[in-house]
Amino acid sequence: MSTAAIPGAPLPVRTPGSRARGRHRRPERPEIPAGSPALLLAVPAAAGPESRSVVEELLSIVRSEQNGVQTVAGYLPADAADGEAGEERTVAELLAEAAEAGLPAPVVVPLVPGPHGFLTDLHDLASAYGATVTDVLGPHPLLAEGVHVRLSEAGLARADRARLFAIATAADGVVLTTAGGQAAADAAGITGMLLAARLAVPVVAAALDVPGSVVDAVAHLKEMGAQNPALAPLVIGPEADSELLATAAEETGCPSAAPLGAYQAVGQLVASTYLAALPAFDGGLAAEEADAEEAAKGSGRHAAQ
Repeated sequence: MSTAAIPGAPLPVRTPGSRARGRHRRPERPEIPAGSPALLLAVPAAAGPESRSVVEELLSIVRSEQNGVQTVAGYLPADAADGEAGEERTVAELLAEAAEAGLPAPVVVPLVPGPHGFLTDLHDLASAYGATVTDVLGPHPLLAEGVHVRLSEAGLARADRARLFAIATAADGVVLTTAGGQAAADAAGITGMLLAARLAVPVVAAALDVPGSVVDAVAHLKEMGAQNPALAPLVIGPEADSELLATAAEETGCPSAAPLGAYQAVGQLVASTYLAALPAFDGGLAAEEADAEEAAKGSGRHAAQ
């Protein structure tokens, strides 16, 4: 008999359940310590309709993933002619405002999956204000997952590895397109390996902003025997000119998936990257990263079977 059924008994007290153990446990969300610096998401583009929608949705995901974190987005300076900035502020303006208000320097998280040309100036700017710039978001198994999802949404890959049905338009080779020069394409190799394990097809990386890079990558896949290669952008969106994506598809004649955009896992990576810059969370995040890597290895084993 419960205490609630006994006359005069005190109301039952709800006690928290114990945390599940194992790979599939739900991770606990640690509280952000009072006085922690804000998360400044550095967007490698001037504010505009396309970049603004992606950034706002990603910040919403970050806030839902981690209660208590203060988030703000900083853009690159807009050209004087475009006038698209509106009320959005630049990274420099936000760092200066925090310094003038006597607040802790924000933790700057670059919104890029790999190397990018704007990182040098970003580090110089942050250094002038004593702000920390985190690592870029990739390579990471969650990025490979996101690219896989975008390919499946475009009908270019199976959405579920457990279902071995065929898709007539499925790609038998993938070019992982990046923005940030050859350095970005080189760094995408690890994510490409993870994606290849998920899809069980060859994956090569190429740079959208290096002339001939994507065309050469498609030719390489065809030499390897691929008859239906496809393009898969390893870009979030703001860091790549949309015209480059369209041009790559036109020059190669290959279908292309959509950019990652405001994919849920990208917001999760932004949140975990910020937390990793706070010493109190290093241990817990290391465990979560280990779980993610183990899950990715398991996915690769299933895909290979």
